[in-house]
Amino acid sequence: MIRVVVADDHPIVRSGIVALLQAADDIQVVGQAADGAAAVSIVLAERPDVVLMDLRMPVLDGDAATAEILATAPEVRVLILTTYESDDQILAAIEAGATGYLLKAAPESEILAGVRATARGETALAPSAAAALVRRAVGTTPAGPSLTPRELEVLRLVAQGNSNPGIGRVLFLSETTVKTHLGHVFEKLGVNDRTRAVTRAMELGLLA
Repeated sequence: MIRVVVADDHPIVRSGIVALLQAADDIQVVGQAADGAAAVSIVLAERPDVVLMDLRMPVLDGDAATAEILATAPEVRVLILTTYESDDQILAAIEAGATGYLLKAAPESEILAGVRATARGETALAPSAAAALVRRAVGTTPAGPSLTPRELEVLRLVAQGNSNPGIGRVLFLSETTVKTHLGHVFEKLGVNDRTRAVTRAMELGLLA
């Protein structure tokens, strides 16, 4: 039986992951955490085989929580399960000691296979994570994530001070579509608000 702790700050997402794992005959969920600090405490108390760890959580993020867990309980294996896939985030997680890196959008069968592989000490990597490691190995890791042409258009208009409805009028998009594009931009850049999205994009050279 593979003993697993699930750490994710979104209750609905966490419940879905737990339900998926509990439906498997060979996996037992022994703890749940809504932030990184709680994850560390639960893991050190339960000593599970695998921790399914989200990256962006309150109190302590996934990278820091991973490093703390492995510093005290090196036998525990951490599998990152997140929506974020920039090279910086992937490499930071691997450098913190994570055994694998999968995306929440992966098929359920892939997530279960990743948990089992991690429990065996094998590396489970999403294609984007594997590619990031290859780029680092050959010295070609890009400066940051890439945005689609439409996402860049939206972000440029944000930088000019336009509201979502204003951006929609300029680009002939619904306000909902504008919000969707901005959500993708926030995820790719690892930010939570419009101002930080613009400054981060400028730091990366994505906006002039």
